[in-house]
Amino acid sequence: MYLPEIFKTFVERHREISEAYFKVGALCSQAGSMDPVTQHLIQMAISVGANSKGGVRSHARRALEAGASEEQVLQTVLLSTTIIGFPAMIAAYGWLDELLSAKE
Repeated sequence: MYLPEIFKTFVERHREISEAYFKVGALCSQAGSMDPVTQHLIQMAISVGANSKGGVRSHARRALEAGASEEQVLQTVLLSTTIIGFPAMIAAYGWLDELLSAKE
């Protein structure tokens, strides 16, 4: 799995914080009945709204690995248009396009 270098550095330098962060994430994932694809699409949508390039790319990649189609990931970004606005959506669309183009 791809991880940015700064994230790897943080994990190495701050093991206890990282372990707590991972545990919270695992507990949140197990707190309901959503499948991994749905979880990652929702997390990607939240990342679009937060203007988080890393979050969009990470959760798009993870959604695809969990079985989401490229169409589902693209639709998730498109759905944000009327809520966060066209400029923010198009930025996320570009980040997603970079990710999908690199796969080819």
